Amino acid sequence: MVRMTDALAAKHRALAELYRQSRRAAVGGAVVTLALGVAKAIGGWAGHSLALLSDSVHSFGDSLASLSILGALVWAQRPADREHPYGHMRIEAISALVVALLLLCSGVWLLVEACHHWNVDRPEPHGYGVVIAAASVLLNEGLFRYSRRVARATGSQAVLAAAWDQRLDAFGSLIVLWGLCLTKWGGPGLAHADGLAVFVVVAIIFWAAGHLGWESLQELMDRQADETLLAQIRHAASAVPGVRAIEKLHVRKSGLEHLVDIHVQVDPQISVKEGHSIGHRVKETLVTDIVTIRDVLVHIEPSGG
Repeated sequence: MVRMTDALAAKHRALAELYRQSRRAAVGGAVVTLALGVAKAIGGWAGHSLALLSDSVHSFGDSLASLSILGALVWAQRPADREHPYGHMRIEAISALVVALLLLCSGVWLLVEACHHWNVDRPEPHGYGVVIAAASVLLNEGLFRYSRRVARATGSQAVLAAAWDQRLDAFGSLIVLWGLCLTKWGGPGLAHADGLAVFVVVAIIFWAAGHLGWESLQELMDRQADETLLAQIRHAASAVPGVRAIEKLHVRKSGLEHLVDIHVQVDPQISVKEGHSIGHRVKETLVTDIVTIRDVLVHIEPSGG
């Protein structure tokens, strides 16, 4: 019993560390992308670049996404209560879905603005817009690599989604940089390059919103967990003495954590008490051995039947 208590305490510490790393990545993402959004907005407005101004909307969206993820991660750690017996982890997917809808709305607004200003004569963009766009590429790429490393370590789909959105922002800034350079130094024939870059940025925003929204919906619809985790669960459960086979295994992702429904086959001749004991050992094994598993529902089946 003491060993079991120590194992659970170690699990809770490990899970708390996963949440802490995810929160730190969200804070870093929010600070960097908010600063980039402000710089792009000022640079685009003062430097006469519609592409840079539109890219600032994507950066503000990234900042909002990071803040939303941060709030969701804090909320998700609240303990289960009578109204939410499975906990509050799903708030992470809900926040990601809201961010996806906001990104979609911002993309529509940018598309309308780009079409409206297409034939409007604009002054030549200033050189500092090029500097801002280049800095955005480097900072977003560095932020992507850091966030992706944290997401892989913690298993947070929300942090991973934010990481890829940062990579898309880096790519969008690269397109803006290309458009600014062509508009400024490419001659009169390339005067619309900055405007064309806006449409590319809008396409990137639509892709990011669609991908993030789809993944969030899949989690809310209880999509089966990935095969790597399923194999790990099957291996751990099969190693419990008395388990003859795994009949069914359903795993739902909920934020950073997972909820498991498993059917295990046992000797049909043993007593109900013995079967119940095997079920408890399966649950204890999965909860203690796999950090992200919050709860396990074990159903006992007779083997060979």
